[in-house]
Parts: sequence; structure tokens; C-alpha cells
Amino acid sequence: MEAQRESKPAPGFVNRPDYRIEIAPAGLRVRAVLGGTALAESDRCLVLQEADYPPVYYFPRDGVRMELLARTDRRTHCPFKGDASYWAAADIADVAWSYESPYDEMRAIKHYIAFYADRVALITDS
Repeated sequence: MEAQRESKPAPGFVNRPDYRIEIAPAGLRVRAVLGGTALAESDRCLVLQEADYPPVYYFPRDGVRMELLARTDRRTHCPFKGDASYWAAADIADVAWSYESPYDEMRAIKHYIAFYADRVALITDS
């Protein structure tokens, strides 16, 4: 018998059903590099496009070198995605974030980590 999962709809989408966030496979290899060290690399990244913001690459955790990251105390909340947790690397605070228990509409990014494009080099191989 399958366990029942608690429903967790995003209040942002309830209040603004016209708001769009698109998630799709990136379709290319992406690397997150800091000071010459690859923090993450995968050909299974997702790309999230939200409103007018630049696209964000989300790496599957098995493509992230978690031993190079340290969880920070920072937490933020997005009414569309949920609560975000943050990681530091090489003494640079909050280079990456993830939604570990995202709202239902954003379940695709659970277990994925994104990196700030202004703190690491995001390199794509087409």
C-alpha cells in the first residue's frame, strides 16, 4: 500500500494563478566552478525560468560535490517554491541554495541545488 503524501500547494499560485515558472531539462552539460574548482557538474540539470528573471540551472545532488559545501544558517521563503536552504563554499557565503521540501507545483526541483551565477562560473557545454 502506497503511503499518502500530504498536499502542499503553493500559496503564491493560489493568489496569482497566472504567475508562470517553467522547469525543463537543460539538455546540456553544466558546470559550476569556483576558483578553478568544479563544485558541480551534470548533464541532467534542470533549467528554471521564472517571470522575467534570468534562467537558473538546478543540479541533481549526485552531480554536486557536497563535501565542498557547508550549510549556512540562512533561510528564505518564496510563496511559489517554498523554504530555501543555503550553502557556502571556499569561505564565500551562500553560493548555492535548494528547496528541500518545495511546494507541490515545484516538486521537480526537490533534491536539486542551484548556484548563484554572480558567485560561481556557470559553464555550459552544448
